[in-house]
Amino acid sequence: MTTTRTRRALAFLSVALLAVAAAGCSARGEAPPARLGNPHAPPPSSADGTARGFTLVASGDVLPHDSIIQRAAADANGSGHDFRPMFSRVKPLVSAADLALCHMETVYGPDGGPFTGYPAFTSPPQVADGLRDAGYDGCSTASNHTLDAGPEGIARTLGAFDRVGLGHAGSARTAAEAATPTVYRAGSAKVAHLAYTYDTNGYPLPKGQPWAVNLMEKDKIIADARAARKAGADVVLVSLHWGTEWQTEPDERQLTLGRALTASQTGTRPDIDLILGTHAHVPQAYEKVNGTWIVYGMGDQVAGEMFNHSGARDLRGNYGSIGRFTFAPPAAAGERWQVTKAEFVPQMMDLASGKVVNLPAALAEDPDEERYRTAQDAIGEAVLSRGAAKSGLTMGK
Repeated sequence: MTTTRTRRALAFLSVALLAVAAAGCSARGEAPPARLGNPHAPPPSSADGTARGFTLVASGDVLPHDSIIQRAAADANGSGHDFRPMFSRVKPLVSAADLALCHMETVYGPDGGPFTGYPAFTSPPQVADGLRDAGYDGCSTASNHTLDAGPEGIARTLGAFDRVGLGHAGSARTAAEAATPTVYRAGSAKVAHLAYTYDTNGYPLPKGQPWAVNLMEKDKIIADARAARKAGADVVLVSLHWGTEWQTEPDERQLTLGRALTASQTGTRPDIDLILGTHAHVPQAYEKVNGTWIVYGMGDQVAGEMFNHSGARDLRGNYGSIGRFTFAPPAAAGERWQVTKAEFVPQMMDLASGKVVNLPAALAEDPDEERYRTAQDAIGEAVLSRGAAKSGLTMGK
């Protein structure tokens, strides 16, 4: 990647954090997995030593159905699977951010397959190559499909991420890995990324591995956020796989949990700085709650033809938004990093071309593309449906 970003997932080695984490681990003596970077290095700063802000980009569900897998095989010209072309039209946007996070909803199959789509997904590991090429630094991996292939699926997925240099949060191969928060350097900030899912489609947690997937429990999320902050995180991001499928409006659980999480604070500082939602398959609203932005649902980024609960083909299943947030350093040490600019960028999985499309950029090139105009309008209506424009949210490109 030709970028000035420092893309490194850092391990927190704080004794305080390990003590907290060990209390909930079955393998307390196990060493945390090695991560890239030096957690004791001074934060990057500008030439005059001042702190530097950063831009965050986050996007919705990557859900490779059979047709998506077939498209990647065709793009590889008979040699495996190539997902890089699929992300090529959002690559300029993603790669320009200081920190870019996706949501990998499915787990990976073994090299060479077999690979499957709905209902139990096992995706080609080359999805990770496509995400990394697009400019993503890491992904949330906690979803209702995380246990579709058991712990082996988790291990294959996280192994593929490690191979290409992607960070991951929400699922784990060991108790120590689960207890070690994923942290990125962005600007001069240490940014912790935590991720949770509402359910695992009825699959029980693997025997002896209660830490394999993070389940969405309010007290655990707050405790994890506080532990990450205590260990040195300047910004804490929380990804939540939640909501009601095909429902544009956030459901009561989203609203209730969102209020509780954004209200949680230690002293005068909120414990969580941003909530990123996935799962509903349709774009949902952005809203500022208790001074903190919540993205209830970014919709699908990659998906095949989608059919809603009535069995009808639903174009909304290929609509989504990319959230872009600009964070500025606090005025004084120990205060909150502030979101100074909040944007959404409408995107669409164009099944005809097999590519994810940045809609404002595409419409700037071809204003008469009616499919893109219709999609952008629908996405904007959903995203702004809870008054986010009044809180300063704008459409970017």
